[in-house]
Amino acid sequence: MANKINIYMKLSREVIIERFNKIAKNTLLETLQIEIVDFGDDFLVLKMPVSSKVHQPDGVLHGGATVALAETTGSFAAELLLDTKEFFVRGIEISANHVKSVRDGNVYAKAEFIHKGRTTQLFQIKVTDDNHNLISVCKLTTISLPRAK
Repeated sequence: MANKINIYMKLSREVIIERFNKIAKNTLLETLQIEIVDFGDDFLVLKMPVSSKVHQPDGVLHGGATVALAETTGSFAAELLLDTKEFFVRGIEISANHVKSVRDGNVYAKAEFIHKGRTTQLFQIKVTDDNHNLISVCKLTTISLPRAK
């Protein structure tokens, strides 16, 4: 258990992008065109384009797509802390407050750690648009579980 948490800043940008692209292939992440934008010691930013593919019937970004982006961002941030050969991450609770609509452009989810525990992690995730307007605020709790051997 002592080696469970890694310092992901030791990983190169290329390694982190490669890891994200590998897990995104043939998943909802690829379908939603979610991509990595930036990361640091205590944050991760992902981007998703806003188009009719992620709209509600009335032409604005669907809250479910927003939550999928937020959960992806927090879960991947938690995964970067772990030895993924021994552990995997699952979201166990997410809440979202949607405060503004968006019709096009991109949205960016920035996950920041509130708690970096060995078993559970807690994130605040702010979703903004291209003009830095706040779209949604989410809170995500993840859990790290051992892989079966």
